[in-house]
Amino acid sequence: MKRIAVLGVGAMGSRMVQNLLQAEYQVVVHNRTADKVKPLLSQGAVYAATPREAAEQANVVISIVTNDDASRSVWLDPETGAVLGLGNDAIAIESSTLTVNWTRELAAKIGSLGAAFLDAPVVGSRPQAEAGKLIYLVGGEAEVLAQVQPILLAAGAATVHHIGSIGQGMTMKLAVNALLGIQVAALAEVLGVLTRSGIASQKAMECLGELPIISPAAKGAGALMVTNQHTPLFPIELVEKDLRYVIQAGQASGALTPVSTAIRDLYQEAIAQGYGDDNISGIAQLFL
Repeated sequence: MKRIAVLGVGAMGSRMVQNLLQAEYQVVVHNRTADKVKPLLSQGAVYAATPREAAEQANVVISIVTNDDASRSVWLDPETGAVLGLGNDAIAIESSTLTVNWTRELAAKIGSLGAAFLDAPVVGSRPQAEAGKLIYLVGGEAEVLAQVQPILLAAGAATVHHIGSIGQGMTMKLAVNALLGIQVAALAEVLGVLTRSGIASQKAMECLGELPIISPAAKGAGALMVTNQHTPLFPIELVEKDLRYVIQAGQASGALTPVSTAIRDLYQEAIAQGYGDDNISGIAQLFL
């Protein structure tokens, strides 16, 4: 039985740990804010004071943190970084949503130490993690993925897609989040036009939701918009971050990103108006 370390037990990481414990895996946990690990310890997880200590106790090390800076600190801190504890037979998995450049830099560092690496960000939020309906988008060697696929499934995945080489899982995840951010902002704009034209927001969303032009994710966000429910599942601050990262990926590859750039400006405006901690659906507050 592989022992798994999970670095970062926020909204997603904590639920992955619970799923792994329920599947009877041994799990070591570390979090920058130590208080967050207490509920997991009562369920059987083992606490590690640093990422290094967590990695020293595990065969598979999974990180799921907020951004590049947090990932860099977790893995490469010169005193406490997880890479210092990786064994030669270890597999490191980065499940955060990060820039492609940093993902590849991290993979090269881990590979130079003899360990294997996968970028395996997840599509889904807390409800999908709890229901075992996450989707993993994986970059790296197929042989390495085969070794850990049972762990990803146990952590809450319904589907695991092998996208391609290192960094391509992350690229796909950024594309998914950008497309979601674009759709939700466009829907908020359209609802603003409709409501200011005298059509009740609930009626507008009822009609739009029955048409094939709207995705299930946008339909769900629209339902939250018209009831003014913006409890964070995918906060606006993270939407803006992911759009920024996808724009960087476009610049690095020579791809045009005019739509992502324009939509990022909207989310930046939402943050400036104090909505950064709201769910993605909160972008509607600029229009309704």
